[in-house]
Amino acid sequence: MPTFQYEALNEAGKPQKGQVAATSSDDAIARIRGQGLFPTAVREVKGKKTGGAKGGATPAAGTPVAGGKPAKKKSILDAQISFGGVSRKHLTTFTRQFSTLQDAGLPILRSLQILEQQQKPGLLKNILSQMAEDVSSGSTLSDAMSRHPKAFDRLYCKMIAAGEVAGVLDMILQRLAEFLEKAAKLKRRIVGAMIYPAVVISVALMILMFIMVVIVPKFQKIFDDFGTSLPGPTVMLIYVSNWLAGPLNPTNPNKTQTIPGFVWVVGAPFVIYFGLKLFRKGNVGKASTDTVVLNAPVVGKLIGKATIAKFTRTLGTLIRAGVPILDAITITKETTSNWKFQSALQKVHDSVRQGESFADPLRQAKVCDIIVTNMIDVGEETGDLDKMLLKIADNYDDEVDTAVASMVSLLEPIMILVLGGVVGTIVVCLFLPMVKLITSMTGGGGGGH
Repeated sequence: MPTFQYEALNEAGKPQKGQVAATSSDDAIARIRGQGLFPTAVREVKGKKTGGAKGGATPAAGTPVAGGKPAKKKSILDAQISFGGVSRKHLTTFTRQFSTLQDAGLPILRSLQILEQQQKPGLLKNILSQMAEDVSSGSTLSDAMSRHPKAFDRLYCKMIAAGEVAGVLDMILQRLAEFLEKAAKLKRRIVGAMIYPAVVISVALMILMFIMVVIVPKFQKIFDDFGTSLPGPTVMLIYVSNWLAGPLNPTNPNKTQTIPGFVWVVGAPFVIYFGLKLFRKGNVGKASTDTVVLNAPVVGKLIGKATIAKFTRTLGTLIRAGVPILDAITITKETTSNWKFQSALQKVHDSVRQGESFADPLRQAKVCDIIVTNMIDVGEETGDLDKMLLKIADNYDDEVDTAVASMVSLLEPIMILVLGGVVGTIVVCLFLPMVKLITSMTGGGGGGH
């Protein structure tokens, strides 16, 4: 059996050399890792082999080698193909745990191995395993992370790189964890506030569809049996009901309709959504839709405040981490989803590159309130731009909370009024012919007597 000479790091991160007998280099690496070591170089010693009689039986994978730990068997699940990216929740948890391990003084390689063992089989576990191999081969942590954009975006990698250069990786990881937690908290607030109105509107629409598709056709049959003339509002209601029910309504006079109208109503939001996504692929579509959204009543102010909170927190965190300001502005622009803010940040980048002011391009773009540009101006003057940006982000987080609460409280009475008006209109339209029929029958009965 061939003999392999290796260089490795132990659990404390100290270098160690030795030899191991194995059938191949992959087998040698597995045996070295089985001893609790992380190989950095493995090469075969030429002309030196160990036979089965002299060297004993070849240890099977998973058995102790030279007094070490059993070689770790890889599960089939560990090598599974994963689709999509790592969720922000898992990334935030990983960052917080990594920060704690670094603060405790553990080597990067050991920290990655510990975190990999804690992960469930999936994309993040596979990525951490590959990162550990890259780091053990001499790559920096930021380089290892940059090879996995599904988990670590450019902002994340740049901050890690800055932390490695400054020797404050534990502090950078802590700031990254705080940044991710606050960003996730803001998103949860907005999404959570939208769930209640969305559920109420969805249930109300289903009830209205049931009334129009099932109940109204039954009344139509009653009206047809009596042969009475119908008022205009009732005729319109029955026409809409016939279109929604389509072939499901046997009394529908429009025999050429093949697809019920409610299918179009249900599918319309999806068509609009994917149509907008396609339209926003181009710069003109993105610019026009983002401009319309920011100028929309109520919702526009909320989205504007949330965007300001996100871009100021991102930029402030990057500058505080030691990322060069031009790189920080570029990364912030790339992570900002709104076209108007992207355009404004590009002007800021050009202005700062030419040695001019940070606040003036923002002031001219009119995407931020005056207080925001004034605070950024003060931050430039005092040299505390990062503190000012993070302070702005905290203030706007609070304003987003207030705006969301106000919007939800405003939506409740509006939804009640609209739904009440729609249901009331349907009821009136259905009872108008009945009132007319009862009146005619009462008048006809009195005259005959």
